[in-house]
Amino acid sequence: MQPPAYGVVRSGTPNDGLRHFDFHTGRDARGLFELSQLEVSWDPDAGALWTFMRPNGRPSYNLRLLNDFHAGQSAIVSAFADCPERLRYLVLGSRTPGVFNLGGDLDYFLAKIRARDRQALITYGESCVRVLHKNLNTLGLPMITIGLAQGDAFGGGFETLLSFNVIVAERTAKFGFPESLFGLFPGMGAYTLLSRRIGAAFAEEMMLSGRTYSAEEMVDAGLVHIVAEPGQGIAAVRDYMEKHKRRHAGARGVYRAGREVNPVTLDELDRIVAIWADSCLELSERDLKVMQRLLHAQDKLQSTMQAAE
Repeated sequence: MQPPAYGVVRSGTPNDGLRHFDFHTGRDARGLFELSQLEVSWDPDAGALWTFMRPNGRPSYNLRLLNDFHAGQSAIVSAFADCPERLRYLVLGSRTPGVFNLGGDLDYFLAKIRARDRQALITYGESCVRVLHKNLNTLGLPMITIGLAQGDAFGGGFETLLSFNVIVAERTAKFGFPESLFGLFPGMGAYTLLSRRIGAAFAEEMMLSGRTYSAEEMVDAGLVHIVAEPGQGIAAVRDYMEKHKRRHAGARGVYRAGREVNPVTLDELDRIVAIWADSCLELSERDLKVMQRLLHAQDKLQSTMQAAE
């Protein structure tokens, strides 16, 4: 089941006039529908903007995908500047079968670590946390954000989900932080967000154990809100929006109050990124070989998925 395709223009498709679709705001929103690795569609009845990652290559955060997130966030703010009340929900999912996102670009990390390029690592991390911080604050718009995990979310993929108000996961999705397997830690929001939600002790256990958690375990931990059967994630999001359409203002107010009680500053996120970058440069060659093996496993997974399509 696919979400409504209002306003969709995918990369490589002819211009059918929707590139200038403006949500009846009088503003040009073409940039939102010209992103190469983010598919965007608009459901005016629900007031929902559906976005799906379509990364080139392995399903991780390559630099172009990060740039698409920055451009997409700016385009959303611009498109709804004159009518913010029209955007009630922002949904993020993935078009990669069985995977939400596997996290950071390990190939990029390996190259920059071996080059001892600390600034490149910091720049990458700061790019990630700026996307996350804007999402945490709902882009300054009066909406509710929904993360849809129809597949596995590891490392930075899991960190991304944690920045959403509501997380919907299909039962077969897995979650975790594999960074400890190669002597690192998730440095782009994990500690900040987990410690505020579940406490520092459990947050540290999750980050240091390298364990993989099921959707049900994440519900028990209070991190996932809704579990859907396989293939029913989109339907579950629609059902949530339908059931809560009269409670939208109250729910939005609760999440806004939560940001007041437990504020997350960009400065805090940046300082942790710097700690992460320093930790990257302390990794041994053995650690880097483990990272390389994980990268090869991701590539093998990508090849298997492509062959199955």
